[in-house]
Amino acid sequence: MLEAAVRAGVEAGMPEIQVSPPQARMLEILVRAVGARTVLEFGTLAGYSTIWLARALPEGGRLVTLEANAAYAEVARSNLERAGLAEAVDLRVGPALETLPTLEAEGAGPFDFVFIDADKVHTPDYFAWSLDHVRPGALIVADNVVRGGTLAEADSGDATIEAQRRLHAMIAADPRVTGTTIQTVGAKGHDGFTLAIVDAQR
Repeated sequence: MLEAAVRAGVEAGMPEIQVSPPQARMLEILVRAVGARTVLEFGTLAGYSTIWLARALPEGGRLVTLEANAAYAEVARSNLERAGLAEAVDLRVGPALETLPTLEAEGAGPFDFVFIDADKVHTPDYFAWSLDHVRPGALIVADNVVRGGTLAEADSGDATIEAQRRLHAMIAADPRVTGTTIQTVGAKGHDGFTLAIVDAQR
């Protein structure tokens, strides 16, 4: 099922930028560790990480996943149906910053777990919205935040790198959250992810 999801994405000409299997397993473990029943995902792609996240939910759990590309979303829908998870996943199509107000108007959340793996320039915006729409004790994970080590380069001029630097500054300054960033070296090169827990006393 998971290999089929990746293969379907490749056959559709989608970029092979899904999370690695070890990171996907980590996401599953984290969802289970916090007892998450509601999950929000930024960036569906072909649905590989979505499947891992949804499988970790208990019966009656719900995952909302946001995908800007309609063609990618169709591949993901097929993969989710094949995995028997279509009923547990609410796939929204369109730019996330346009979709989020709709979710808020619908009263979505509070979420127990958030995974941010979409357009990197807006990672801080997604994190800020998520922080206002999760329960105390929730976890927020943001992927691809180290950028081959370039995060440490001052005045890079790259909007993607500057966005990740801004994300780290936000987390460090906000008393509502405690976070850390883990660098990774593997099949996807040198990168990393940020893991943040929302203060239970906020």
